[in-house]
Amino acid sequence: MTTFEVLELRLGRAAPLGSTGALSAIDKQRVHGPVSVGHSGCEGDEQADRKHHGGPHKAVHAYSASHFAAWTREIPARADRFRPGAFGENLVVDGISESGLCLGDRWRIGSVLVEVSQGRQPCWKLNIRFDVPDMARRVQDTGRTGWYFRVIEPGSVMAGDHGRLSARPNPAWSLARISHLLYHDRMNRPALVEFADLPGLPESWRRLAMSRLASGRIEDWSRRIETPRSRSPA
Repeated sequence: MTTFEVLELRLGRAAPLGSTGALSAIDKQRVHGPVSVGHSGCEGDEQADRKHHGGPHKAVHAYSASHFAAWTREIPARADRFRPGAFGENLVVDGISESGLCLGDRWRIGSVLVEVSQGRQPCWKLNIRFDVPDMARRVQDTGRTGWYFRVIEPGSVMAGDHGRLSARPNPAWSLARISHLLYHDRMNRPALVEFADLPGLPESWRRLAMSRLASGRIEDWSRRIETPRSRSPA
């Protein structure tokens, strides 16, 4: 697939998440008309935790609308929550998903040139967002994570724009393959070596791969995907 459509564009401000008191900008609202997009993301958008969200490698978050039907089938009790914007995405897209995107892909969307930088690593705030205690783990295990773009050439984007592929330097490394390596085929040493050597790989992911190769151990994900006791809803 060499094109996709932006169905909706969404922006958000940091606010308390549910009754937890934790700040999050995951609740993003639909906007109409063009939005300026720079190296740090969409104008008017915000991230509460700048250590783990935002920055040049996570400037724009996208999620495929094709995933909502699968989530609804798997968790019917939360069907009303699986809708555009549910995962805190800036771009709700149609026509592509993690299996059709490769690390380092460059896409022209509107007047912006973006590059696929990494898949999303889900955190425990998704457990609160959906009121499903293991939602972050489910997102990780299924590979329906969404992804991030870094911005190569700033410009503007609006709903109805189409993404068009302009370069694919790593055709063997789809985001789906990377997710499978990180979370399922976790100690595939030849694949980890190749992965760590990919150009444009975020340094945090390179360190992760090199750490596995050096130690022979998998990192502990619990702090990222398990809701802290103090944050659990009453």
